[in-house]
Amino acid sequence: MIAYDLICGRDHVFEGWFENAAAYDAQKEKNLIACPSCGSTDVRRTPSTFGIARHRGEQPAEETVHPAEQLRRFIEDHFEDVGANFAKEALKMHYQVSETRNIRGVSTEQEEELLKQEGISFFKLPLPIDRPPDPEE
Repeated sequence: MIAYDLICGRDHVFEGWFENAAAYDAQKEKNLIACPSCGSTDVRRTPSTFGIARHRGEQPAEETVHPAEQLRRFIEDHFEDVGANFAKEALKMHYQVSETRNIRGVSTEQEEELLKQEGISFFKLPLPIDRPPDPEE
């Protein structure tokens, strides 16, 4: 059996179990794989940490971390959080007023347009935010 993490066109993530890769391909081709949240058959595989085989005798990892969580941790560890000063810091680096470094933060649509006009490359990456649960949810 193979377990795949699957993601639909609306970015719903779910898990699927298949006899082998050929079984997944056959079901995908016939649109038999559907998102349980929205019913979409526009589904693709994404790497699953669960499906990675270990060598015999190898101890399991103490913690299995979802790829999105791994990405979030990497960004937090390797990019300086400049908060709402993202555009200002990007401009300073672009014009060599401050040292070039990896930064992350937030910006307004107007600031993003200014960065584009100045020829500064950036990309937006939505990351899950750790927040306390809302008692009314």
